[in-house]
Order: sequence, then structure tokens, then C-alpha cells
Amino acid sequence: MAGGSIVTQVGGKEYPGSFTLFVAMACLVASSGGLIFGYDIGISGGVTSMDSFLSKFFPSVYRKAKEDVSTNQYCKFDSQLLTLFTSSLYLAALASSFVASSLTRTSGRKWSMFVGGITFLIGAVINGLAINVFMLILGRILLGVGVGFANQSVPLYLSEMAPAKLRGMLNIGFQLMITIGILAANLINFVMSKYEWGWRVSLGLAGVPAFIITIGSLCLPDTPNSLIERGHAEKAKEILAKVRGTKDIQDEFNDLTAASEDSKLIKSQWKDMLEPKCRPPLVVTILVPFFQQLTGINVIMFYAPVLFKTIGFGDDASLMSAVITGVINVLATVVSIIVVDKYGRRILFLEGGVQMLICQIAVGVLIGHAFGTSGVGELSKSYSMFIVGLICAYVAAFAWSWGPLGWLVPSEIFPLEIRSAGQTVNVAVNMFFTFIIGQVFLTMLCHMKFGLFFFFGGWVLIMTIFIFFFVPETKNVPIEEMILVWKNHWFWGKYISESDIHVGNVEMTKKPHVKTP
Repeated sequence: MAGGSIVTQVGGKEYPGSFTLFVAMACLVASSGGLIFGYDIGISGGVTSMDSFLSKFFPSVYRKAKEDVSTNQYCKFDSQLLTLFTSSLYLAALASSFVASSLTRTSGRKWSMFVGGITFLIGAVINGLAINVFMLILGRILLGVGVGFANQSVPLYLSEMAPAKLRGMLNIGFQLMITIGILAANLINFVMSKYEWGWRVSLGLAGVPAFIITIGSLCLPDTPNSLIERGHAEKAKEILAKVRGTKDIQDEFNDLTAASEDSKLIKSQWKDMLEPKCRPPLVVTILVPFFQQLTGINVIMFYAPVLFKTIGFGDDASLMSAVITGVINVLATVVSIIVVDKYGRRILFLEGGVQMLICQIAVGVLIGHAFGTSGVGELSKSYSMFIVGLICAYVAAFAWSWGPLGWLVPSEIFPLEIRSAGQTVNVAVNMFFTFIIGQVFLTMLCHMKFGLFFFFGGWVLIMTIFIFFFVPETKNVPIEEMILVWKNHWFWGKYISESDIHVGNVEMTKKPHVKTP
């Protein structure tokens, strides 16, 4: 079954195709891998604000928050053990992503998703049954392994399966599932916070999205790119015809085959990644996830309930405010899905950066005015709601820019021979700085106070400038032809020689029919 006709033109070639039900369903199932990551992001902050959870596992934090009424508002939840519970997942995800890279390349993208799902499921069960901090941390580590495998394989799968002109929309399905996972977690936390045992349900229900991706991955076909890379050329041609909705796929198949032949000459993905021709995507893939974490978004999503408590909201109100930001997150991601392939990646990056910067400065000024440097003060209802409104505007800006694009762009810019390793770099950098920010945030809030928002705002300014000058537009470009975009970039072009450019084993000297800054 095919939808509207799609023709992608690059380097003087046309790649015909249609939007098929087959590719839509495959991408929908694969995108569900984002549910496990999103559910975890949303659930951890809510659980760590539940009195029953804190009193059982972190009694010193509970006493500090509840019994010492003179405690500075900025420092109520400053506990390295508490933040280790949240952020230990990300170290595990970082380490496991390197193992996932090898499995993704040698066995295919779908089996990496399966391993991620089953490991996350086991971790969810351990966390739901936890009786001590050791079980909590062990469960979090297994959750992290699951996240590492899923985040390494799902964006690659989506970018390789999607037609070039719809790659942005279909890839952002991963981020949409992340936001749905966050929203579901916030809603569950809101309901479960009323029960003494509610934290067990919140943590245990992480097994539901894990079950979905585990079973779903078994039903997925592997990508044509991966099949060719592993020597299954005929099967790859069959799948390519299905996902493109046409039998006229020879040109694209030739390009995939040429890329695969090049990959067979590579003895080490990691060594080849250091070659000059790979420098542009490598630098962008390191800096994009690095900057993504320094937007400050995980500060909001991890600790939204804690943050709203800190600025004066009660228990239920803080969790409800987190639910509101979750709804905004989902709706804004849908906006990105609608416009990313029409207007491109750069405009979303730039607009989102400006909007986040304005919101962060405003929130910092308002919280600073209310609490000063002492951390003592109260917020009126109208004052608090205005801050929530600014945070929602900030979340919206992230959700249609750096959120989805932080996964989309790195997954589409590497050549096949090092694409799996490139995605590992993306996940590893993302997880490392997620861990760092998650581990130090509450301490930074305690010491930097409202200045923390200015700290992240400064980074948003830097990353927006970086995008403007150094990240080219990649919309509508087949990922096998991405080297043409780098070749025609004002800065990166000097790293790409003519001998590096091959399309269907024919050296291309024409300019690509794409826009670059």
C-alpha cells in the first residue's frame, strides 16, 4: 500500500518512492523504543519527590525537606546519594552503547532494540520490588543498559528506513515517543503520589514500554543498509522496494551497495572516524548532544516536581505542573514533526535557541527577585503561574528544536561504514553529560541559586551561534549522499577531497541540489 509519490533529487539523480504503510508501521514500532527513555526521565523526578519513597530510602533528605523548616529553598534536596539514584542510569547507558555499536553493526538494528527492551524490563521489575538502595541502583543500571541499546539503534533504524524527504518526520517519532513516555510517567506519578506504595507502581510500570519494544522489535524487518552490510543483498532489495513503494530502486540500491563495499575496506570504525573526511560529522555529533544537555532541559524534566516544590508549589501542585509541561512537550514535538522536512533543521535549531534563551533569563530574574541569594521567600499564586508559563514556553522551544534534532541530525550525517560507531558517539556523549548534569544539578542549584538559569542560558547562546555557522541543512538529502553537503559547506568542505565522493561507484563532481549555509 503506497501513499503520495516522493521524489528526492540529489547530485543530479532522482530517487523515486512513496510513503508506504509498510514503512509507517515499521517506524512506528521502532519509535516505541523512545518510550522507555521518556518514561524513565519522567518517572525518576516524580518518585524522588514522593514522601514515602524518600522516607524509606533517603531519610536524611526527607528530614531535611520536611522537618527543618528553616532550610534554604535552593538546598532542600541536595543529596549526592539521591542524585546517584537518578543519574546512575546514564553511566550504564554510556558504557552499554559501545557494546550496542558492535551488535548493531554485526547482527542488525532490530536485535539491538530487542536486547535494550528485555534488559530494561528486568531493571523495571527489580526497581518495583526494591527493598534497599542497592536494589534501586542495580535496577537503574539495568535500565541504563536498556536505554543505551535502544538509543543507539532506534534513531539509526528510523533514518535508514525513511524516504529522504520524510526522514525528519519519521525520525522525530523517536522523540515523540520520548515525550509521550515522559507525560505518561508524570500522570502516573500524580496519581500514585497519593498512596504509600505508589512509588513501587511508578517504577514497576516501566516494564510496560519495555515489553512493547521487546515484542515489537521481533516483528520488525531490518533496514536495507544493514542487510547489505551483512551480505543479504537480495533480501535488502526486497525490503527497499517495500519501504519505497516502487520497484524502481536500482539507483538507490547501487548507492547502498557502494557504501557497503567501502565499509568492507574499513578495519576499524573508530580509526576511520578520525580521517579528515569524517571530521565534520564527528565534530557535529560530539557537540550537538553536548549542547543538548547544556540547554538545561533534563534539569526541568528530571526534577520538575522537585523544582516546582522549590519555587513554592505544594506536593500535588508540583506534580500537576510537571504534567502540564509534559503535555506541552508532546504537542510541541508534533509541531516539529509537521515542519522539520518542510522548513528544515536549521530554522528549528535557531528559533528554539532564541526562545529558550529568553525564557531562561526571565525565569532566573523572577526566581532571583523572589528568593534572592538567601533562598528564603514565598511566591504568590500569580507569580508562580507566570514562572510555570515561562518554563512551558522553554519546554516547547526545546521540544520542537534541540530535543528531536539532537537525535535526528547525528543519525543521518555519517557514512554507512562508521554510522553505527557514529551513533555510539552520539549516545555516549549524550549519556555522559546527562549523568554529569543530573549528578551535579541539585548541588549547583544549592550553590549557584537562581544564577543556574543564567549558566544554562549562556550555553544556549553559544550553541545557537554554533548552529548558525557550522551546521548545514540536511533536509531531503539521502543519507548516502550526505558527504556532498559537507563538501559544499564553507568551512567543512576543505576536509572532503573529490576522491572521497562516490555515488554508485561513480565519482560525483556536480554540486548537490540541496541548500547549505
